[in-house]
Amino acid sequence: MASVTLISGYAYLRYAYEVTDHFPFTQEIVLIILGTLATIFITSLLLNKQTEIEIEKEQRVRYLEIKTSTYQLLLDLLEEMALLDHFTNKELIRLQFVTHKLAVIASPEVIDEYQSFLGVISSISDDNSFSGDMSLLSESLGSLSLQIRKDILGSNTSMDYSDSRISAMIKENSKASFFNTSKRGSENNCS
Repeated sequence: MASVTLISGYAYLRYAYEVTDHFPFTQEIVLIILGTLATIFITSLLLNKQTEIEIEKEQRVRYLEIKTSTYQLLLDLLEEMALLDHFTNKELIRLQFVTHKLAVIASPEVIDEYQSFLGVISSISDDNSFSGDMSLLSESLGSLSLQIRKDILGSNTSMDYSDSRISAMIKENSKASFFNTSKRGSENNCS
């Protein structure tokens, strides 16, 4: 509709310009009107594009904030668990919910590294503590932290992961059960 109005308005002003060729002053007024309308049209197009870009930018900023807060929640929970002499199922349940949050916001590389990290946790937390295993936990957490850093800074590329592989990783990540650590411990010993 706007295109039809624009084209018909231009055609009318063009006709008015040609009709008024005997009256230069009138011709100048028609040119001023035509220039003003063109300026308004171009400005509205630029403002619409700028608004679209601003909205997209705000969405990316909000998504980054959600990612950062979820990663921070995970690291805080792990710190809390590492400081306890004996953590309970409450901490393990909280870790499971962080796992589900990560499935929503994390990059495939982070999910993949997190799965490896969960394997380490399940193998060293049979006694519901990390005592004596801090070096292994720190090494695994370091690898996870690097992937988180890459994800937050945007240097990860997901080209190495197909959609089906990403889906399988998320499903596997969601299946992670801290209540069945004996099964995971035996799987890790077999590999």
